[in-house]
Amino acid sequence: MDAIVLAGGFGTRLRPWTLSVPKPLVPLLDTTLIEHSIRILPRSMVNRVIIAAGYGIEQMRSYFANLDVGLEVVIVEEKEPLGTGGAIVNCMAAVRGNRFLVLNGDLITTVDIPGMIAQHEGDSRLATISLWPVENPNRFGVADFDTSDRAIKRFQEKPNLGEEYSNLINAGCYLIEREVIDEMPDGPHSIEREVFPSIARSGNMGGFCYTGRFIDAGTPSSYLDAMRAAIEDGTFNRGEVIGTTWSMSVIGDSSSTSYSAIGRGCTIGHNTVVRSSAILDGASIGSNCHIVGCLIGRDAVIGDNVRMIDQVVAFNNHSNI
Repeated sequence: MDAIVLAGGFGTRLRPWTLSVPKPLVPLLDTTLIEHSIRILPRSMVNRVIIAAGYGIEQMRSYFANLDVGLEVVIVEEKEPLGTGGAIVNCMAAVRGNRFLVLNGDLITTVDIPGMIAQHEGDSRLATISLWPVENPNRFGVADFDTSDRAIKRFQEKPNLGEEYSNLINAGCYLIEREVIDEMPDGPHSIEREVFPSIARSGNMGGFCYTGRFIDAGTPSSYLDAMRAAIEDGTFNRGEVIGTTWSMSVIGDSSSTSYSAIGRGCTIGHNTVVRSSAILDGASIGSNCHIVGCLIGRDAVIGDNVRMIDQVVAFNNHSNI
C-alpha cells in the first residue's frame, strides 16, 4: 500500500530553525525528522510514500531527489494550508489502491504497523487509528475506546479540560479506506474534527493500542525528547554515543556534555557545560559557557561566558549574550 506523510506545517514552534529549513528537514542526529517517521514503514507492506508538503517545497524536492530511503517518494504540493483532511484529499490522485496509511511527519513512534494492518483487516473498519495513553489528553484528539471490540465509539479533537472521554489519544498513525475520502470535500479542513467523529458514531472506527514510544517532536522540548529517544534506541547511521551524548565530532576533555547531540565540525570551549541540548553541524560554543535545554542551529557561534537555558538559536547566528 501507499503511505501519506503529512508534512505541510510551517513549524512555527521550532522557529527560528524552521526559518532556514522546513520542519520535516530539521536535523535529528544524522538524518531528519521526516526520515525518522519514514523509517518505521515496513518495506514488505509499503513501497511508496507520498509526502504532503507546503512550506519549503523546493528544499523538500531537492533533498529527496538525492536520497534513497528504500522506497519510492512522491511529493505533492499544498499551494495553501489545507489542514489534515484537505492535505489527504489533495494527495489522493497519487494514491494507488483502496486502502492507505497516514502518518504525521514529526512523529517518533514504535507503532506496530503490521499488527495495526492485521487488526484493521480482521475488524473490517473504515478507519483505524493508533492510540496512546497520556496524562493530559485535552491537547490531543481523544478516543472513547471499547476494549471488547476494539472500536472507538466517540472521538473528540482537543476537548476542554475535564471533558475528555478518556486518556487515550490519537497517536498520529491511521489506516483509511478510500471510501472515507470519497465523502470528504476539497479545500482546507481537519479530518480529526470533521470526519473522525462521524466515523466513530457509525461504528466503523477501530483503535489500535500499542506500547513503546510516542513523541510528537514539534516543540523544542519534545524535539529534545525525540533526540534523547533516538540516542537511546540507536536510530542513527553514523556517529557514536559517548556516555549519554551522541556525537559526530570529537568531544574534548575541556568540556562536559550529557544527554546531548553534537553535530559534525562543532567546537566546544574550555570549561563549557552542555546538557540536554542539540548542537547542529558547524556550530561553535565558547569557553566557560553553560548551555542547558537548547537547540543551537547549524554554523551558529556562541561567545565566551554565555549562560543559556531553553533557547533556540538560529542557523548562522552569532551571539555573545
